[in-house]
Amino acid sequence: MAQRPKTRDRIVLESLALFNIQGERNVTTNHIAAHLGMSPGNLYYHFRNKQEIIAELFGQYEGRVDGFLRLPEGREVTVEDKTFYLESLLAAMWDFRFLHRDLEHLLESDPELAARYRQFAQRCLDHAYAIYHGFVAAGILRMNAAQVEALALNSWIVVTSWVRFLCTTRGDTGDIDQEMLRRGIYQVLALESGYLAPEAKPSVQALYDKLHVPLERIFPGEGRRTPDI
Repeated sequence: MAQRPKTRDRIVLESLALFNIQGERNVTTNHIAAHLGMSPGNLYYHFRNKQEIIAELFGQYEGRVDGFLRLPEGREVTVEDKTFYLESLLAAMWDFRFLHRDLEHLLESDPELAARYRQFAQRCLDHAYAIYHGFVAAGILRMNAAQVEALALNSWIVVTSWVRFLCTTRGDTGDIDQEMLRRGIYQVLALESGYLAPEAKPSVQALYDKLHVPLERIFPGEGRRTPDI
């Protein structure tokens, strides 16, 4: 029989669920305690405030991204690696979407978290540079060093701002689903399209097809039409 999660782990897990569904700003420690059926005092025994819970969740997100956003050891990167990176990124964004939705507010509220995030962002960019250089070395992308730098930076901007874009343009933060995030990952892939080596295009096309979500799905009823690619 599986063991019941420890109280601290339950607080973290259920806080993540509430933050993702309702938005971090709309959830207090009293809401979390009530949701878990415990007294606020019991919650404060494990976490002094909401910022500590958020810091714990950021640590989980940070560790997860650090775990997959790196070059494979002892071999060249492949198109299959590209699929792995993008799908891992999609899953992490979905599981911790509140971080992307409320990022500026979270960092303004906690200087220590802001410092950790800056270090995390720089690591991600460093790994992204290395990965894109790896794709160039493997003959999948054809780019010079300046283009690699620009592509890595633009990809980071898209990934970190996509959830907020959905919230501001759709006007409803509660109905974001995985398909909408998938379109954001597709946008990252689209940034690379002009640099694909001709011999790599057939393999990458399957990934385009898998990630593409029509804009009508994201903005229903507004008459947008996505041309065939």
